[in-house]
Amino acid sequence: MELIDGALISRASPQRLWHARIVTALELALKTQSPPGIEADREITIRLDKRNRVEPDVLATTGDYDPDRTFFTPDQVLLVVEVESPESANRDRTVKLVKYACAGIPHYWRVEEEDGLPVVHAYELDRLTRSYASTGIHRRELRISVPFAIELDLDGLVPGRKS
Repeated sequence: MELIDGALISRASPQRLWHARIVTALELALKTQSPPGIEADREITIRLDKRNRVEPDVLATTGDYDPDRTFFTPDQVLLVVEVESPESANRDRTVKLVKYACAGIPHYWRVEEEDGLPVVHAYELDRLTRSYASTGIHRRELRISVPFAIELDLDGLVPGRKS
């Protein structure tokens, strides 16, 4: 459940196994590669403002651990990752892209499926314009240095597939 522009958005359709496995694999990869002081979590909301509380699939944050936490604020979020499903594709490509950028979240990844494999569209915030600029489309592997050094075998995120 998300709050977007004051409207509740429900994830009404069943989650596909591909989506669930990619989310879990990305969360684990970010957890194991993040430096001290940066944590990776899944499906925790970000309170952008009073009318927008979005729930990315995976996020990397600088907020201290609090077992009762139910949300992060944009200043605590370094990276949001949205793994597309058919029902979320439009929101992930347009609405959330703009919302995250306007909130000042420095990095956004949108993961889509191409022939059963994940493809990562990576974006970095242009702070002056408060919009995202594409930093690359990653197939097979992802090697980046921001928001921290990350190396991912993207094909290996899918069970039974290795590059």
